[in-house]
Amino acid sequence: MEPTAKNPDPHHIFIDEVQGHQRRWLKVIQFTSSSTKAAAIMLAAAIVALVIANSPFFEPFEEFWHTHVVVGVGGFIGEMSLAHIINDIFMAVFFLLVGLEIKYEMTVGELTNIRQAALPIIAACGGVLAPIVIYSLFNATNPETSHGWGVPTATDIAFALGIMALLGNRVPNGVRVFLSTLAVADDIIAILVIAIFYGQSPSLMWLAIAAAILVVLVLMNRAHVYALTPYMLVGCLLWFAVFMSGVHSTIAGVLLAFTIPTGSRVDLQKFMTWSGDRVREARAAYVETEPVTLQKDYMFTVTRLSSVARQVVPPATRLEHMLYPWVYFAVLPLFALTNADVSFLGGDVLAMVSSPVFFGVFFGLLLGKPIGILLFSFLTVKLKIANLPDHVNWIHMLGAGILGGVGFTMAIFVANLAFPEAVLIADAKIGILSASLLAGVIGFLFLFMQAKAAERQGISYVSASLDEVVRQTAGEEAADMADDVVLGCGDEDLVDDVREVLEAEGGVAEFVVHEIRDEAEAEEAEDVTGTRP
Repeated sequence: MEPTAKNPDPHHIFIDEVQGHQRRWLKVIQFTSSSTKAAAIMLAAAIVALVIANSPFFEPFEEFWHTHVVVGVGGFIGEMSLAHIINDIFMAVFFLLVGLEIKYEMTVGELTNIRQAALPIIAACGGVLAPIVIYSLFNATNPETSHGWGVPTATDIAFALGIMALLGNRVPNGVRVFLSTLAVADDIIAILVIAIFYGQSPSLMWLAIAAAILVVLVLMNRAHVYALTPYMLVGCLLWFAVFMSGVHSTIAGVLLAFTIPTGSRVDLQKFMTWSGDRVREARAAYVETEPVTLQKDYMFTVTRLSSVARQVVPPATRLEHMLYPWVYFAVLPLFALTNADVSFLGGDVLAMVSSPVFFGVFFGLLLGKPIGILLFSFLTVKLKIANLPDHVNWIHMLGAGILGGVGFTMAIFVANLAFPEAVLIADAKIGILSASLLAGVIGFLFLFMQAKAAERQGISYVSASLDEVVRQTAGEEAADMADDVVLGCGDEDLVDDVREVLEAEGGVAEFVVHEIRDEAEAEEAEDVTGTRP
C-alpha cells in the first residue's frame, strides 16, 4: 500500500508525533508532482506579466528584470541582467530536465521500440513541417521576418498534458502516451533547430573547448562515475564554453543530460541478499529499552544500509526527481513572468495583430500543428507503418493534435532568439499566447466531448502499474483516479487480475471499465473486448 495524503504512513513506520508532518509533506510532494498545478502556475505567471505590462507599473517592472548582476573572480568580471540569467542559465536547467526526459524515453521509454514510437515521431515531424509551411506563406518574401519559421514548431508539454489531465480517466492512456512522446520528439527537433539555426556565428576555439569538456563527461560516464556532483561541476564548465562559443548556452543542458548515467552503481541482485542480511543484523542489534543514539552496532548497520540504498537509484533518475519541482514551479513561471510581458499601451494593436509574423505564428500553431500531426498520423496508419494506440480513435487524435498547438514556453524561447527587434518579438508573442489559448480550449473541448460520449456509455479507462512509472506527464492524476476505481470497487478478484496482467505486460496495463446500469448493459458488456463489468 502506497502512502497518501489521507494515510501518510500505511505501514506505521513513523512515530505518532510526526504523522501530521508526514501528511503535510506528502501534500507538498503531490502538489509539486502535478502537471495540472504546474500548468496553472505558469498560466498565472503569464497573466500577471500581461497585466503588469499593460499597467503603469510596466516601466519599473521591466527595469527590475534588466538589473545587472556582477560577479568577479580575480581579474575576471562577469555581468548579466536578471532576464538573461533566467533565459540563459535557468533555462539551461530546464533543457537539462528535457534532456533527461529524452534520454529516459530513448533508453527505457516509448522511443526504444521504433515501431511503437513511429506514430508519434512521424506525427511530430508533420507537426513541425506544416507550421513552417504556413509561416512561410505569410513571411517567405520578407527577409526581416522569414527566419522566424521556427517559432510555431514546438509543443509545450507541461501545458498540453496539464490540460489533458483535467479529463482524468475518461481519456485513454494511449492519448497521453502519444502526446507526451510527440512532445519529446518535438523537443528533440526544437533543440536541433535552436542549435543549428538560432545561434550566433560560432567561435571555433570555444566550440573545441566545449567538445573537449564533453569528452571528459563521456569518459566519466564510461569510467562508471555515478556521483552527481562531478557531473554538475564539469557541466558548469560546459555551459560556460557553449555560452562563449555563440551556440545558445541552453544546449549545454541537453548535452550534459546525455552523459549522466542511467544505470545503478549497485548490483541489484546482490543488493537484495545483502540488504536482507543487514536488516536481520539491525533487528538482532536493536535494544528496545535503550536510546537509539547509544546503540552503536544498530546505528552502524542502518547507516551502511541507508548509504548503499541511496545509491541504488540511478543518477539520472535522482537528478530528474530533484529538478522537476524546481523547473516547473520556479524556472518556468519565472520565464513566463519575464517573457509574456506584451504591452498594448501606446502601440498600434491593429498593426500587431495584422502583421505577417502574428499571422504566421498564430495560424502555424492553431492550424499547422493539428493539420501536420493528423495528416502524418493518418498516412502512417494507412501505410501500416504503425497502428493507433489501444482504445484511441481519430477524435482523440484530433484533440491531441490541437493540443499540440499549445506552444507557450519553447515558442517564446525561440521567438527571443529568432527576432532581434522588440516589435517583431511582441508580434510573435501575441500570436503564441492567443494561439496557445485557443488551441488549449478547443483541444480540451474535443477531448471533453469524446469523454462525455464515453461517460454516457459508462466507460472509464484505467491505467495501472506495479511501480512508479508515471513521468512528468498528465498520467499521475489519471493514475490516482485509476487506483480509486480499481481499489474502490471492492472486488478482490479484479485487483488480483490487474496484478496478473501487469506482470504479464511488464508493469503497465490499461483496462476499459464499463459501468453496468442494467441487465441489458451487462449482457452487452460481455461482448466488449478488454472490459470487465
